[in-house]
Amino acid sequence: MPVIVPRGLPAEKVLTKENIFVMNDHRAITQDIRPLKIGILNLMPKKIETEIQFLRLLSNSPLQIEVDLIRTATYESKNTSSEHLKRFYKTFDQIKNNKYDGMIVTGAPVELYDFEEITYWNELQIIFDYIKKNVHSTIFICWASQAALYHYYGINKYESDKKIFGVYEYELLEKDLLTKGFDDFFKMPQSRHTYVKEEDVKKIKDIKIIASRPDTGVNLATTTDNRFIFIAGHGEYDRNTLLDEYNRDIEKGLDIDIPINYFRNNNPEEGVEVQWKAYSNLLFSNWLNYCVYQNTPYLIDSIVEKVV
Repeated sequence: MPVIVPRGLPAEKVLTKENIFVMNDHRAITQDIRPLKIGILNLMPKKIETEIQFLRLLSNSPLQIEVDLIRTATYESKNTSSEHLKRFYKTFDQIKNNKYDGMIVTGAPVELYDFEEITYWNELQIIFDYIKKNVHSTIFICWASQAALYHYYGINKYESDKKIFGVYEYELLEKDLLTKGFDDFFKMPQSRHTYVKEEDVKKIKDIKIIASRPDTGVNLATTTDNRFIFIAGHGEYDRNTLLDEYNRDIEKGLDIDIPINYFRNNNPEEGVEVQWKAYSNLLFSNWLNYCVYQNTPYLIDSIVEKVV
């Protein structure tokens, strides 16, 4: 089944070339099917790149999905044209009366600031409160996972001695529908300077930690009802995303190590070795199937508030 996107969205052409079934909203209205309504709050600077990455993951499912792209109103991206934002994105004021079966809140390159220093922090808190009442299941990615843990549970983040950068292996610490079909160990890209301590998350009875390690902190955690899912890594990343970040850091003159476990034999000259895509696709398929589709009410207005 297809992902439904606005007609003319750049991702439609890219994904169609990859033989991924996407359908524009004009064609979708002729079908008598109740698609899942998924919102993507895109906080990343390069919005088109991020759109494609998440739409690619959402497409790996037999479910029909209708996507709303959402942006902050209090901060406008400098790396994406205003024309693209106005054409394809909605602000919170435009969706605040909607209900969503699922939502994804992306990361943002602001992790070294205190939460309250972020330009759009007040707006994001309002959106987080809205999510609690109007979205059945939400995935928070990277910095957004730290921001959500802080907003909902008062859990703070800590700065790492050096950038957590590369592809890290994690052991499954708990069984969960999110990781159904996973092996005992799985890998996920990381690119961040801050982390959340396992000991802090363990204090919250409603949250279970699925994957964590001392040098990266908590990587994957979920509330027991799968209404809030916290992912510190970037399963959506493409083959060259970490490489592009590494090259940008080098160009800036930053003291940066090569991303670990990313190049074959940790040698950039041997090229990138992708080791995370299968797990990432399975994680998002499991989320859509078990946490959203099989639990969200058919009458979307019946979604109830998540108790925190």
